[in-house]
Amino acid sequence: ACVRACVRACVVQVIPGSNQLGRIEHLRVAGQTGADDKRVESIKKRLQETHVEMEPGDALFFHSLLLHKSNQNSSPQRRWAFLCAYNRASNDPIIAHHHPQYTPLEKVLNSAILECENFTDLSGKDFLQPGTDKTSDGKR
Repeated sequence: ACVRACVRACVVQVIPGSNQLGRIEHLRVAGQTGADDKRVESIKKRLQETHVEMEPGDALFFHSLLLHKSNQNSSPQRRWAFLCAYNRASNDPIIAHHHPQYTPLEKVLNSAILECENFTDLSGKDFLQPGTDKTSDGKR
């Protein structure tokens, strides 16, 4: 978390243990790609959904099959977070899509963060764009 993440700001919610149920089919739900609501509601009868409150500097690591979501943040509090997703190099997607193909990471010294002076130039950087993101209908 980059800032305090509390329930009021609609923090991430997880269903601990849901990763052991196997992959849940995802489809369009409320304009985004998400897990089938009927399956999720059925799972929530057996497993408890939990809000993950965090302080700045806290980190949350979880299995890619863990059911998780964040509701729309309608509070005045910002919800800033840094999200990284990892995938084994051997599990490289066969069909090119909006998720990147395998790219080896370049290891740098710890001091590289402190030495960075380029905080505003976004050239060469890739961000999901709501208008073209295939996992969302682009509405805000």
